[in-house]
Parts: sequence; structure tokens; C-alpha cells
Amino acid sequence: MPPHLSADRPAAQPPRRGTVDALISQTRRLRGEVDAVRREAPGDEEDAQGRWQRALCTLALHQLNDLDAHLAELRDGPPEVPAPSPAPAAARTAPAAPRTGSLLSRVGSAEWNLLTDEASWSGELYQILGRDAAAPPLTLDELPSLVLDEDRPMLTAMVTDCLIDAKPIDGEFRVVRPDGTVRTVHMMGEPVLDPDGSTASMWAVLRDVSELRRSQRVVGETRESFQRQRHVAQTEHRLAIELQESVVPPWRGSLRLPRTGPRALDVAAHYLPSSAGAPIGGNWYDALELPGGETLLSVGDLTGHGVSVTSGMAMLLGALRGMAVAGTRPGQLLSWLNQLIDTTVQPALGSAVCCRYLPATRTLSWAQAGHPAPLLYRDGTGRALTAPDGVLLGATSGAVYGQAEESLRVGDLLLLRTEGLIPRNAAAPHPGETGGEAGTAAVQRLLGLAPRFGEARTAQDCVRMVVEEFGGAEREDDACVLVARVGS
Repeated sequence: MPPHLSADRPAAQPPRRGTVDALISQTRRLRGEVDAVRREAPGDEEDAQGRWQRALCTLALHQLNDLDAHLAELRDGPPEVPAPSPAPAAARTAPAAPRTGSLLSRVGSAEWNLLTDEASWSGELYQILGRDAAAPPLTLDELPSLVLDEDRPMLTAMVTDCLIDAKPIDGEFRVVRPDGTVRTVHMMGEPVLDPDGSTASMWAVLRDVSELRRSQRVVGETRESFQRQRHVAQTEHRLAIELQESVVPPWRGSLRLPRTGPRALDVAAHYLPSSAGAPIGGNWYDALELPGGETLLSVGDLTGHGVSVTSGMAMLLGALRGMAVAGTRPGQLLSWLNQLIDTTVQPALGSAVCCRYLPATRTLSWAQAGHPAPLLYRDGTGRALTAPDGVLLGATSGAVYGQAEESLRVGDLLLLRTEGLIPRNAAAPHPGETGGEAGTAAVQRLLGLAPRFGEARTAQDCVRMVVEEFGGAEREDDACVLVARVGS
């Protein structure tokens, strides 16, 4: 309450100046830190989380600016509020011009004398409401004329409760300024009682909180937008997982392919997801018994992430199976897959390796499209097969893919993998290695498992060893590994 309204009350003791100065310094330091966080927030307008972060920081800066000004006013003393003039309101002189400053230009005060029906406004209140400083202040009956229709009942109720039931005022309403702009005003006040307990006048402090409320709305809207986008992303992630598992189901243990006859393959595979929260990619592994007792082995990776990529992977894998069942050899098969990708509505890039195993002669025919070559383990050592020519699927129209053959022996083990099995940061054990050196290091790490593979009883045991060696690493992309051992 302004001092002149209650002369019989003891004057409040001002706080220690040193304490307030220390609080001001802390506030300004914190304001600088928040502003630094705001500047570092992502600037992409498509980034909902970045927009939310910037909005929260902007809101915090508004509040810290006001806190700084409040503390300065606490240190320097409140602004002067003119005492009620005994002259009629219409004849009073205009109040002094408001002080400069971000806070003082947004905080005004007023007193309404119920006995004389006079009103007294500070210059800041004229500025907040956009009224001419030479005009007389509005009475309590006239004040609602500035307020939006839907907010008038609330203002009327607050004033009535204050005047009749001596309740403090604390609420917000929107006012329309003469220039047509709408401002949000927060009003706090209380009644001033005369000696017999009757309400003699009402005083209030009114604050323009338009920018603060705008910032809060932006925070709320960006939070809702971020939550919607997160929900969409979670839904797409779940759909991608369900689609992937329907096409590339997890195997429980090893498979024998073909299911009957000698020299069959013992096959096992595993899918390694990317780090938590990363979208599902287009990796696949597959093993399929073909007519005539042959077996198709393949792994591949379609670039990108999400439902569209997973559905594209499902299309490719379905086409690969269909053409393989029809008897298409690996090199021709990849050529047709390349043509299929080239003619899709959403072209993409992909890599793959496709192998066809003939148990009668233990012959492996294979082709690759920009993909790591299969690794062959024999007698406790391992090597990478020499790759035939083959570019990435979708890289160029009419690409021709070479085909190679490898004679296998009983006990030989083949390892097929996608590129993400060994993350880039784990591929090079020594700092400063180039991409080629890191790739060589990755192959050497896999080939180093040869002695352990020689002691394994099943292909599933070998897959487990690979997962133990590489599965714990942080990876940006998902990965697949497939192991096939030649039986007797």
C-alpha cells in the first residue's frame, strides 16, 4: 500500500542495500547464463524441441528482467504516487511522465476514493492503458469500459468483493487501448478502511504482463507441438519395428538348410538395434530354402530410417525371395533389384550381398552391391572373399553385377554382416587411422574370432560370440550378422 494512504501505520524498514545489491548481481549473472543457453538452442524452425527450449529461455529472461527491476526499485524506493487532489477530477493537472525503464513503464498504481468519487492514477498507468496523460482518470464505474467483454464479469466481481467484503484483489483481465491493441493487465489491490471499519478507498497496482503471457503461450504451444511430434515418432518407431519383425523375424537357435539331405548349412543370425531412441533402419538378414535343395543367404541395408525405409526393405526382400525361388542367379538378381529401386516413387540407396549355396557340390555362388564381402573361416583362420564388381543398389541405372564362386569344405564357416556391426568409433583402435585403415581394422577384429569359432559347436554359438564382442558398443545404425556352417 502506498505510504500516503496509511499515515497511521508504522513505516516499513528498507532492506539492507548491500543485500539487495548482491541479489541484483546474482540475478544479472543468472540472466546472462540463461541468455547463453537460449543462443545455443537449435535455430532450425522445424526443430520442435529447439523452439521449445528457446521459448522457455525467453520466458525465463522476461521474468529475470522483471526481478532485476523489482530489486532495483526495492533498493531505490517505490515510484511516487500522487496524493488525491481536493479539486474535482476533471480539473486536476496531468500526472508526471512515467519513468524510463522496462519495468516501471509496465507497472502503474491507482487509488479510488469512495467518499469523494475521485480517482488518482500514476503516470505509468496512463501509459499502460494508452490514455492521454492530460485526461482525467477513470472511476471504478468507468474502468470496465476498457476491458474486453468476456473479462468484465471477472473485474466486476473482484472490485465488488474488495469494496463489500474487504477481500484483496489479485487477477488479470485484458484491456483494449485506444489504438486497438489488446494488453493483458495483472491487478493487485486492497481496500483502505476508515476508523469505523468501512471501506474508504481502494488502491491497486496494475502491471502490463502481455509479453510474459505471450511467452508462456509460446512455451505451451511449442510444448504441445513437441509432444505431438514425439507421439508421432513413437508411433512410427513402433510400426517400423512391427513391420521389420514381420519380415525379418528373430530366429530362436539355428536353422538347418536344406532341411533334409547331407552337406546342409547350420544357419543362425542376429539383429543388433542402434542406440536407444534412434529410428529403425532398413537392415535385413535372410535364409531361404530354394527348390532343388539350394539355399539362399542374404544380408542388406537400405539407407535411411523410419517406416518408409522399413517398408522399402520389405519390398526389396520380397522381390529378392521371389526372384531367387524362380531360379535367378545372384548377379542377375542384384541387377533386377537395382532396376526395381531405380523405378520406385521414392528412390533410395542400398547395399546387399546375395549367396546361393548348392549342397551337392558345396559350391557358393555370390554377388555384392557395395557391401562388405563375406568372411570365410577355415581351420582356425579367416579371410575375406574376393568381391566381384558391384555398385550400390540405386546408384546408377542399368548397373551390371559380377558373380563369384567359392568351393566350400565341411566345417567351413561363412559370416555375412551389414556395415553397422562395428561402429565407426570402434572400428579404429588407434587414433588417426583413415577410413580405409579403420575398415581394415574392423575386418581384422572379426577375423580374429577364428580360433573361438573353431571351438564352437553350432552357428548360434558363433553368433553369440560376435554379439558379445561387438553388441555392447554405441552404434548410430542398426546391424545384422548371419553365420552359416557347412555340415557333413
